[in-house]
Amino acid sequence: MRRKGRAMLLTRLSAVLVLLGLLAGCMYPNELRKENMLAGGEYVILVQSAVDQYKSKTGVLPIKNSEEATPLYEKYPIDFKKLLGAYMSTIPSNAFENGGTARYVLIDVETKPTVKMLDLTSFQQTVELQRAVDEYRSRTGVLPLAEKTAQGFHRIDFDKLKWKQTDVRSMYSVNTRLPFLIHDSGTVTIDYALEMMKLIDKKQLQGKLAPDDDLRALLAAESYFVPARSYAYRFVNGEPVPITAP
Repeated sequence: MRRKGRAMLLTRLSAVLVLLGLLAGCMYPNELRKENMLAGGEYVILVQSAVDQYKSKTGVLPIKNSEEATPLYEKYPIDFKKLLGAYMSTIPSNAFENGGTARYVLIDVETKPTVKMLDLTSFQQTVELQRAVDEYRSRTGVLPLAEKTAQGFHRIDFDKLKWKQTDVRSMYSVNTRLPFLIHDSGTVTIDYALEMMKLIDKKQLQGKLAPDDDLRALLAAESYFVPARSYAYRFVNGEPVPITAP
């Protein structure tokens, strides 16, 4: 009887451990999984090689169609169906198409097509907040504006939305949160000014930036990630400032 009791106990413990493992996976939906963060750079290198080979052989890029008005860093998503088989054996595990939280995209398609990732966690947070803003404007006829931060841009009054204060995790440095902005058009965007200023200071770029430089390119060049849901930024009076051009 003792042996039978021990066997039943071990069976129950095993079942509990399996359940805890499944729950741990389910409790991590809004963060990049650890293995995805570690392997992201390696995946980008592999996808870049496949894209280069495809372009060399076919003369075109393996991308999906998008609308002309699609924002710059969302405009050229990679079509893995065109790469699988001859150029890649499998889709990266952190890719959206494989259940991951990264959308693989191309930038600089006219000059040097370069593979980057777009973080879908912060992207989705922005989409959800946009939905709340749209509903509020539909109901009240106005936008939930807080203080003005730049010409055409404001912080969001979360109290009016009946939301708690919300921000997103930065993909560019550890333990950094980035706030949201709202444009006068009603478009919700992520404010990347903090990360841009860090990079400008680190690389000592003050005085070296042209008036029409889009500072988002700095972030994309120094990282595997593009700035999702963003407006263009210029360096004005010693600081990054968003401008109306998306």
